Amino acid sequence: MGRLIIVSNRVTPPVGSGEESMGGLALALAAALREYSGVWFGWSGRTAPAFTGQLAMQRIQGVTIATVDLEEADRDEYYNGYANKTLWPLFHYRPDLAAYDRSFGEGYERVNRRFAETLRPLIEPDDLVWVHDYHLIPLARELRRLGVKNPLGFFLHIPWPAYQLMVTLPRHRELVQALFDYDLVGFQTEGYLQAFEEYVKNEIDGVRLDEAHIKAFGRILKVGAFPIGIDAADMARITASSRALRTYDVMAAHTVFRKLIVGVDRLDYSKGLEERFLGFERFLVDNPALRREVLFLQIAPPSREAVQAYQEIRGRLDSLSGRINGAFADIDWNPVRYVNKSYRRDELAGVYRAARVGLVTPLRDGMNLVAKEYVAAQDPDDPGVLVLSRFAGAADQLKEALIVNPNSPEEISEALRRALAMDREERIKRWRVLFDNVRSQTVASWRDRFVGALADLSPPRAVLAS
Repeated sequence: MGRLIIVSNRVTPPVGSGEESMGGLALALAAALREYSGVWFGWSGRTAPAFTGQLAMQRIQGVTIATVDLEEADRDEYYNGYANKTLWPLFHYRPDLAAYDRSFGEGYERVNRRFAETLRPLIEPDDLVWVHDYHLIPLARELRRLGVKNPLGFFLHIPWPAYQLMVTLPRHRELVQALFDYDLVGFQTEGYLQAFEEYVKNEIDGVRLDEAHIKAFGRILKVGAFPIGIDAADMARITASSRALRTYDVMAAHTVFRKLIVGVDRLDYSKGLEERFLGFERFLVDNPALRREVLFLQIAPPSREAVQAYQEIRGRLDSLSGRINGAFADIDWNPVRYVNKSYRRDELAGVYRAARVGLVTPLRDGMNLVAKEYVAAQDPDDPGVLVLSRFAGAADQLKEALIVNPNSPEEISEALRRALAMDREERIKRWRVLFDNVRSQTVASWRDRFVGALADLSPPRAVLAS
């Protein structure tokens, strides 16, 4: 194969080691570019008075980075608008929060066209192009219009919504049709793949040709479930680092004679944070004898602060945490510690290892790698217990977790009681099964499976007419 061109909304330069704040996905993509050579292309995160299409090229730790600045209208309409006010809430089953504005859709189309025009000169005949996530669904269509015949792959990191939700999106048919200009489309789980197939069958009269191919719009599209993982070995290394050990010691000192319950999430309504707080509150009500034996730490760095829904959830969580602490705290103890800041991966590893319970309760999530990082960071001789929402993609794999419906405070309360009371033998037994999955289904195997499937497509299927 030729080079690998990776395209994402934002580019995360591979600065520092895995112990830094750089996420595991970015590290995996950077490793893929070193292995296959190629370019990582995307938005710089900066805005300019007018769009020029001028590329900024740099090479960092063996990875070639190509970024382009957008103008302010692009950021407001494409990123803050259509991507995060329209698609994100809809794809996370919150149509009540989705905003439909014509300017958002126009900005989304415009930026995808600009991305394609800027990227086109970088693509050589033998290159593979791998596009990431919901920001860039129409990119293949724009590249095809510019004459690109290379294999084009797309991976959706977030959920694909049910058919009944998808049809509430204005011009949903055009958005789905744009996916058929790719050759390979990957989803996190079989469930999300089936939801996509249901839409194509019911709305487009598409047909399933075989296990891996769908025909619609006169095109043949290869599809598959490619569940993403983490680098378990790297997480083990990070957990043994000096910074992780110091963080572990700090958390252990602050929870002497208490058991730590931890949640780590971006501040987002899809993560089920309000429901998690209510579930913990119910646990305190239901188990008065256990109240002073626990401490719930929720780390939730703010995100997308320009979007009203994110401002509102922060206010509601401030109120909830204050209410719980006001009702149950004592002069020497608060049941909830709620922190709005980011931490490095090695610091989080120390927190995970110190926690008796990892509480991961999204209302809807493509995968949720925090669940897998929590498992990988545990002490094999005395592991904690994972409490996991059934609506996280990770629940399909991590079946030995305590699976809950995050909409039920009673289920969360009962799962916490059960996790805190679980004996060491059962915790070890469950953890071993969980860790075997995390260790075998890594981010590197996900990456190589997808790239391998894309490389096998010759000629590209999307350019074959019916």
